[in-house]
Amino acid sequence: MKVVAVFINLIYFLLLAPFLEGVMRKLTARIQSRQGPPLYQPYLDLLKLLGKENLNSSGNWAFRLAPILSFSSMLAAIALVPLTGEANILAHSSDLMTLIYFLTLSGFCLLVGALASGNPFAAVGASREMMTTVMLEPVLAMLLILGAVRNGSFSLAAAVPGVASIRGLSYFLMLAVYLLALQAFVSRQPFDIAEAEVEILEGPYLEYSGPNYALLRYTLNLKRMFYAWLLISCFLNFILPANFILSLLLQTALIIIVFVLISAVGATHPRFRIDQALKYYALLLILALIAIGFGVKGW
Repeated sequence: MKVVAVFINLIYFLLLAPFLEGVMRKLTARIQSRQGPPLYQPYLDLLKLLGKENLNSSGNWAFRLAPILSFSSMLAAIALVPLTGEANILAHSSDLMTLIYFLTLSGFCLLVGALASGNPFAAVGASREMMTTVMLEPVLAMLLILGAVRNGSFSLAAAVPGVASIRGLSYFLMLAVYLLALQAFVSRQPFDIAEAEVEILEGPYLEYSGPNYALLRYTLNLKRMFYAWLLISCFLNFILPANFILSLLLQTALIIIVFVLISAVGATHPRFRIDQALKYYALLLILALIAIGFGVKGW
């Protein structure tokens, strides 16, 4: 069962992530008084891109390999997670630092591809993405470290549910930090600064086309779903039933609700400037550190 759990993780995320992108598109359109595309449109977009030609504008290997490595790293991170609270066979030989490594590597590969493209707009987007990563990844790390402190183990099976094991001051403060950081984690307005279609024409994605672009968009969909799942698994795991099927169904419903909230915020807020965003991230980082301090004290 522990081996099968790895494939369940991958299939669950791969099948559901494009649908959640469709939910965001539909809700955003409705909020803005538009009809919007059907919920299955992201699946059609991915299939269409896979049938197109890859254009290599820069002619170098880093540009070609970046989408594949970014997608693979994201899948590796997903394969590790305890989907319903039970560790799979890969989680036994890895810990929360391994998870953070794969998530960071996925973003780093996108940066390398953008810089290798030689496009100035892509370079601007890459620099913004780099600053965002430097400021946000520590917040993610501190969330998982809080769970590790609570359960006394760096294993994912202990750290993820450990956040909600004691619902005290540190729990509620970290929950507030994560909710405030969620839009930035999923790269939606007001924190879609690296892409900023109107300003820099999707930044890091600008020079990509065909299957490579499909992989990058799929990676972004998986990333968004992962952070929504992490919110449920870290902070609301105590309401999940013990039965695997029921737990998976409830998680899916809660993830959809999270995407509804993400869509509502994204459709009603203007984009931050990068300097405004960095100040915001710095505040979140300070609050996350305070939450860790409270957690160490047992509060």
